[in-house]
Amino acid sequence: MATESRFVPFAYGFRPFFLLAGLYAVIAMAAWVWIYAQGLAPLGSLPPFLWHGHEMLFGFIGAAIAGFLLTAVPSWTGTRGFAGPPLIALTVLWLAGRFAFAAAGSLSPLWLAVCELSFLPLLAILIGRTLLRTHNRNFPMLIIIMVLWAIDAWFLYSVANGDLALASRALRVGIDLVLLLVTVIGGRIVPNFTASALRQRGIEAAIRTRPLVERVTIASMVLMVLIDLVAPWHWAAWGIAAIAAAAQAVRLSGWRSLRTLSDPIVWVLHAGYAWLPIGLALKAAHLASGAAWAAHWQHALTIGVAATMILAVTTRAALGHTGRPLVVARSIGVAYLLLVLAALVRVFAPAVMSDYLATIEAAALLWIVAFGIYVVVYAPILTRPRVDQRPG
Repeated sequence: MATESRFVPFAYGFRPFFLLAGLYAVIAMAAWVWIYAQGLAPLGSLPPFLWHGHEMLFGFIGAAIAGFLLTAVPSWTGTRGFAGPPLIALTVLWLAGRFAFAAAGSLSPLWLAVCELSFLPLLAILIGRTLLRTHNRNFPMLIIIMVLWAIDAWFLYSVANGDLALASRALRVGIDLVLLLVTVIGGRIVPNFTASALRQRGIEAAIRTRPLVERVTIASMVLMVLIDLVAPWHWAAWGIAAIAAAAQAVRLSGWRSLRTLSDPIVWVLHAGYAWLPIGLALKAAHLASGAAWAAHWQHALTIGVAATMILAVTTRAALGHTGRPLVVARSIGVAYLLLVLAALVRVFAPAVMSDYLATIEAAALLWIVAFGIYVVVYAPILTRPRVDQRPG
């Protein structure tokens, strides 16, 4: 598919979806705080946190994953990028899902499913043809997309049947799958980008990767997906989480994180990845003992890991793929800090503050400002031609 397009926002896969991810991060979070404070029920009789969880996972994170894969697959395969009508069609389907969930309380389950479940199959078709044609080793990414689609369908089935427990389990497994994706992709890009940045600064610091640690880390994350699928409250769930936390911590320890503190575009990758061992350790502690201070472990893994890694990758990739130097504006450095602070507040403040709504509002405000800064700074980058005049 040609990368040339007179309509710049659809000249390459990252452009519409990185922008939509940022916009929806602001819109959906603001909507969630309002819904929660007003006691509304956008999914009928089911708790509003299910709407929030779904839209963060399949709306915000889904857009970011699409933008990443539509940009990475051409790089992995040496083929031309996705642009023009197919990209526009994919964007329209993502928007259809978001509008459908905004009106979920008044739509029939069938129409909600039709609008929501059309996006990921088209994404799989677009990237799948290229991956299959080139026999690329990253073919498992296509499998992950289709498993995410199955989880989305599982969630919708649960909602249609009013099954709160089943819908919640679907979201948990979906988050686990995203964390597995972060583990695999992050395990490639964080050490590579770190080594490159340190070399440019004349720092000789070996990035250590240990084959046994790599295998244990990925295997424990796969096991976590499986245990949360079949028995999320079994004692094995906290044991697997504890092993995964330890493995992730050892893995991260070899990546020279402290050497990156002067370079925001690099340290934010380490900050996002560091939430993996933290969040998994909190999960293990809460499942094992019911510790109140660890009760919000899931937000350590969603805000801390997923959202921070998304902000890190989108801000970096947008610069590189528009011909700009890999140096973020100071305001983006502030956005990184605000998002990390949002995670800290959302995860730990409820244990020390009696006003739970205030902790949600404070974390949401930090999140909204962080992604608001991203949208203001990156909207021109994502909607204007490359600075080097190349297509894409």
